Amino acid sequence: MQRSTELLRALLDALEAELEGAVELRRRLHAHPELAHQENVTAAAVADELPVQPESVAGTGLLALVCPDAGGPAVAVRAELDGLPVSERTGAPFTATGETMHACGHDVHMAALVALARAAHGLGAGLPLPLLAIFQPSEEAYPSGARLIAEADLRGHAPGAVVAAHVHPDLRWGSVAIDPGPVNASYDALEIEIEGAATHGAYPHLGSDPVLALAEAVVALHAAAGRRIDPLHPASLSVTVLAAGSAGNVIPQQARATGALRAHRPEDRAALRKLAHEVCAGVAAAHGCRAHVRITEGEPPLANDARIAGAARALLAGAGLEPAPEWRSVGSDDLAFFGEHSPLAMAFVGLDGADGFLRRPLHHPELLPPDAAVGAVARTQAVLYAAAYAAIAGEEPHP
Repeated sequence: MQRSTELLRALLDALEAELEGAVELRRRLHAHPELAHQENVTAAAVADELPVQPESVAGTGLLALVCPDAGGPAVAVRAELDGLPVSERTGAPFTATGETMHACGHDVHMAALVALARAAHGLGAGLPLPLLAIFQPSEEAYPSGARLIAEADLRGHAPGAVVAAHVHPDLRWGSVAIDPGPVNASYDALEIEIEGAATHGAYPHLGSDPVLALAEAVVALHAAAGRRIDPLHPASLSVTVLAAGSAGNVIPQQARATGALRAHRPEDRAALRKLAHEVCAGVAAAHGCRAHVRITEGEPPLANDARIAGAARALLAGAGLEPAPEWRSVGSDDLAFFGEHSPLAMAFVGLDGADGFLRRPLHHPELLPPDAAVGAVARTQAVLYAAAYAAIAGEEPHP
């Protein structure tokens, strides 16, 4: 892996001059978050800092091709533009005001990728493969920005690999999780409607109670999921929203619920879908009601390419990082859509124990990665670029 090791060293040296500006950019992005498919100001701020003129994609998204004359397929590095509908409570001097927040580290990912693009551009002829910086809209909502770009906007680029780094508060600071195979789950949105017969609350026998049927269906769904899926295979079913009725003395006509189905294996994904239909139909019928189940397909499981993951683990020490213990999640990320067209790798960058970091879960209103996370993510992105080069070039990783 001599060539990839030298490449990583050159990228890291060039990155050092870019990190101060990247931290300032991160703070600006954090202070002005925008929701999915509305990231106009965010995209403009990113475009102003890029070393090349980007191409607009998927509405607010950007593609920036660095060193297009390097030859060979590009290595694409993805960052996300969107924030979440969360009211921030971090108290940071650059806290967002209003009801939108970068509560998943996307501000850090964007600033890091801008720094990497600038560093790669500075290497010029020293870059062996073009770097395609993807700043995608709508990672947190549908329609998926990654899916839109993967299906329509990458045809002229055909990257040899697509990689990304994501901060994570459950991993130790200074460590990076990059394991082969499935590391994130598929995602399907679940909608349930139970239709009964309305009646006065004092005379339940004259109607069919959809609220009671839905309540029992929710409990039955969670119980059945633990009996239909092998416990050694990561999978999850969660009902998170319930809605019914408008008065305390009226049994309503309908009751509704929404939730999510997640699985690492396609066969478990199919089993969860089947379970949702069967359980809801059976429970509703037992209460004299009818169930209508709608499942909206989301992203597939995210599976890391073994060659890229192996090369990345071998290169981490050169970036002052260490491999985390094996780590996988039933969280989902639409980066997985790129894996349907190119080899894929996602790395998770630890935050736990970083100076000044208050450990909070992703999407929490108090989650605030420290400024130093910009450098950690940028170095990890550099590792992933060099690892993808190693895999494309056929280099053998060190044992």
